[in-house]
Amino acid sequence: MILFYTDELNPRIAYVADLIFSQILKNEIAFTTNSAEYLKSTHPKINYSYEKFDDEFYLKPHRFMHCMALIQPNIQPVWYNNEKYFFESSEDSVLPFDPLAASFYLVSRYEEYMETMRGKHNRYPAEKSILFRYNLLKKPVVNIWAGILAEKLKERFSGLEFPEPTFNYRSTIDIDNAWAYNHKGFWRGMGALVKALSKGHFAEAGKKIRVWSGKEKDPYDTYDYLDKAFEGHRDKALFFFLLGDYKRYDKNTSFKNNAFRKLILETSQKYRVGIHPSFSSSRKKGKKKLPVEIKRLEGITGRKIQRSRQHFLRLKFPRTYRRLLKAGIKEDYTMGYASHTGFSAGICTPFYFYDLKKEKATSLKIIPFQVMDVTLKNYMGLPPEEALKEIERLMQEVKRTGGIFVSIWHNETLNDLGPWKGYRNIFEKMNQTGFNWANE
Repeated sequence: MILFYTDELNPRIAYVADLIFSQILKNEIAFTTNSAEYLKSTHPKINYSYEKFDDEFYLKPHRFMHCMALIQPNIQPVWYNNEKYFFESSEDSVLPFDPLAASFYLVSRYEEYMETMRGKHNRYPAEKSILFRYNLLKKPVVNIWAGILAEKLKERFSGLEFPEPTFNYRSTIDIDNAWAYNHKGFWRGMGALVKALSKGHFAEAGKKIRVWSGKEKDPYDTYDYLDKAFEGHRDKALFFFLLGDYKRYDKNTSFKNNAFRKLILETSQKYRVGIHPSFSSSRKKGKKKLPVEIKRLEGITGRKIQRSRQHFLRLKFPRTYRRLLKAGIKEDYTMGYASHTGFSAGICTPFYFYDLKKEKATSLKIIPFQVMDVTLKNYMGLPPEEALKEIERLMQEVKRTGGIFVSIWHNETLNDLGPWKGYRNIFEKMNQTGFNWANE
């Protein structure tokens, strides 16, 4: 057990100390605001206050941890171990920066509350993040900082041990469009055919007709392939289904379609499934859509739905997560950038959403992802061999610190056709490595 002393135990300190010492380092932590109790204790202990008592394990907190207002903190760079970190501590602290304050800033997504300039689809731009600007986006710095604290605590307190970091793996699939041509409905299908012909896209029109006639497989129908890819490892796979009404950014097959319902039901009988809340549901006036879409999925699967990932990765703080909580969602997999790979919240360990406007921790568990197929190919423009190297670098970071490596793929990108030629092989190699490491 580690005794954690602070002269004022506020929600921010309690939340981030529990995250670092209990959830990441897997050690029991007890809090005290009583200096006499702290001084006489024989347990390994940390003084996280503005007063240093003796030659002790002392870490001076940054004033940001005692500010209960949503204002932009003054962030200055701090160099340590040849890396540029932030939130300075003091010369008599065990570290020149405050890892608790820096970690809280990242996992609470404080910077997203502050930023008014939004990017494509009204998403927070990765380029605005402090991790991108400090060249730290590819590193799970919160986990790294936890590891640094663990090593320093072991140096100070003989006999104190922490469990070895463990690697976990999750391969997730988004079903935005279950089929390219099939099961779209007569008028929608005919409209697409006429449009292709009018633009002179005769090859595409011919392909539609061959698929409809059963002479060729629908290019998005990769479900048999996915079953084979996940054989023996279905517990490490997760599927998200889009069940919103047809709109500009929500163009999946209707939830009323029997073939689509059958696909969802059969998938749910083999894998964990979650809701892929529609683009429309994430709008300011779309709050009534989310429970409707969840109810549709529950009606098809016959099971309670408690997992989600936002369509187009649209997150608005705190609105999105508050809506998920109200709808009964327990785990969300949206945390990550569309334009860049890496660790958007600086962490590869699941953590609980902290509502900054209410200054309280919640029960919604956030599982960050590190890579997405569209990010690798469309945003970063990586050929398959370079995409694999990028994935392997990030997987190594997670293995080194312990945590969960999470990827996003789509049924439509795994057809090994056209611009996605070669990416199926990358998917297979990534899974093979992830499955093997998770079983070590």
